[in-house]
Amino acid sequence: MNWWDLLTSLVTDHTVRTVALGTATLGAVSGVLGAFAVLRRQSLLGDALSHAALPGVALAYMLTGAKTPLVLMLGAGLTGFLAIGLFFIITRNTRIKEDASLGIVLSSFFGVGLLLLTFLQRNPDARQAGLNTFLFGQAAALLTRDVVTMAVFGGLALLVVALLWKEFKLLSFDKDFGSSLGLPTRGLDLLLTSLLVVAIVLGLQAVGVVLMSAMIVAPGAAARQWTDDLARMALLSAFFGALAGVSGALISSLGSGLSTGPVIVLCASAIVLFSLLLAPNRGLAWNAWRNWRNRNRLRTEAVLLDLYRMSAQHSDPTEPHPVSALAAVTGAAALRRSLQTLQTRGLVRPGQNNWWALTTQGLAEAQRMEAALAHKEAQ
Repeated sequence: MNWWDLLTSLVTDHTVRTVALGTATLGAVSGVLGAFAVLRRQSLLGDALSHAALPGVALAYMLTGAKTPLVLMLGAGLTGFLAIGLFFIITRNTRIKEDASLGIVLSSFFGVGLLLLTFLQRNPDARQAGLNTFLFGQAAALLTRDVVTMAVFGGLALLVVALLWKEFKLLSFDKDFGSSLGLPTRGLDLLLTSLLVVAIVLGLQAVGVVLMSAMIVAPGAAARQWTDDLARMALLSAFFGALAGVSGALISSLGSGLSTGPVIVLCASAIVLFSLLLAPNRGLAWNAWRNWRNRNRLRTEAVLLDLYRMSAQHSDPTEPHPVSALAAVTGAAALRRSLQTLQTRGLVRPGQNNWWALTTQGLAEAQRMEAALAHKEAQ
């Protein structure tokens, strides 16, 4: 299957289209809410809440005997909110720090969830078969009604974010200042965390509790590399999340044996890696190139100043000097490349026997640089 056939399957293949729409919706919602989690340095919160949803899935089935996605999602949401309450109680009433509290909540709830799943698997009732898919998700099993449910609840979550945008923005950057203005920061904190629970519950069927934390963190982490503006970051995070969802759905449709959830997470990881390497201003490749350029610039300026200071000892400042004398002052490393750069800029000119001299323009530029250095030292 070529790329064109793969893309047209989004329109012609009902299953691929349904999975792509569902995962794109999940990626957009989790991307926007995950951007706030990344900025607030609560990336582990998404991991803890996603693992806390597992016992809710098992309990919902044990109490109702139904595997309806909506019922299981409600159970996951209830234990998710319970985990939030426990987290806030621990952090506000004990000396345990937030990271340790999240670790306690994560391990405790996930342990209970695995215990309940093990108990159900040993139960002779065969109706519980398939509950373990909530560990890693089963996006290929998404139905149209599931996508509609994800779109409705996800849309409501994004609507709340839009209505309280200024408050959430202030909460993310300066919580103490918000408290001084009289904002209910604790309530806003709880509400924003609750919206994160909604995103996690929506993603349980698609990517599962183990991998859902990546959908919360990865798009926001990638978007943070590209911009310093919160609005742009949220939009980019939503785009990256949706792109990872659609890409994972398409790639997993290429052949059997490729689980959609893990492929989506791998696509999100690839987006993060690309952003870390190539994003302007923060990308590692751009930083390496910028550092290399700055080193060359400083080396070239040093060669120009050394040539000027050597020429200042003569009556004619444009008198040539041997390259060996320059090498003795500045070092031979990269000297030829620096001279060629200066020659291209019209600041120096070569003479006979590999001698070099300042041009009139080079003399003026060197004098300007010398004056700037003297002024800086005087300060």
